[in-house]
Amino acid sequence: MPAAVAEILAALSQGYTSRTPLRLRAIDAYMAFCAVAALVQLVYCAAAGSFPYNAFLAGFGSAAACFVFAAALRIKSDPRNAAQFRGTPEGAFAEFVFCHIALHFVVANFLG
Repeated sequence: MPAAVAEILAALSQGYTSRTPLRLRAIDAYMAFCAVAALVQLVYCAAAGSFPYNAFLAGFGSAAACFVFAAALRIKSDPRNAAQFRGTPEGAFAEFVFCHIALHFVVANFLG
């Protein structure tokens, strides 16, 4: 059974790297980073406590929002979705940057 699982994972990895453009793989890596950052903050809050609760909420919310913004960027940048979304990948990236700037102003104000 483990050999079959290894074959499936190898085929999945090979298919992902061969069919997914480098730009989308970079966005996927950023999304994985955001998810791991949110998970680490959640585990830390559960283990060590949440004394500065607004700091936890700001950090966790920021990581979750960054993940959502990256997901929107990935969807709009995928060439297979070009018929569903008007605009260019550069415009989607501009939206992504603007949303990040607005998000970090909100987070900085929330922290005090």
